[in-house]
Amino acid sequence: MSKKLVAYFSASGVTEKAARVLAEAAEADLFEIKPNVPYMKDDLDWTDKQSRSSIEMSDLSSRPAIEDKIANINVYDIVFVGFPIWWYVAPTIINTFLESYDFSGKTIILFATSGGSGFGKTVDRLKGSCPGAAALKEGRILNGKLSKEELAQWVKSLGL
Repeated sequence: MSKKLVAYFSASGVTEKAARVLAEAAEADLFEIKPNVPYMKDDLDWTDKQSRSSIEMSDLSSRPAIEDKIANINVYDIVFVGFPIWWYVAPTIINTFLESYDFSGKTIILFATSGGSGFGKTVDRLKGSCPGAAALKEGRILNGKLSKEELAQWVKSLGL
């Protein structure tokens, strides 16, 4: 049986809720991707071109620093990576997370929460951040009230 990890970034708590249910459903360990500098409400104002998130997302080289690291990433075969969709892609802190580890031979499955868009070009934008990964797969948008049973079925359908 593969050892699984659910790693997630959640600026407002929505993605955290989805990640917790997914971790339980997948019988996976849970890890929060925490920025060194937490995002405040004003940082997330996508209508303000000078907000922190707007500046980060307009700079493809932006890599916000992460607070903690996973000491034993090598024990995981399957890594679910979750985040809110920002500007039709993953926030750049996800690139920071992926570039912080060697994912060689591991399968990475993305999941996200979104106010209205899908994954967009997320997979293309993240591929270069996890060279050597066995696979980087677009998973699901996990919005709304999610049941452990529904997510367990989804994980099972992935053949994991």
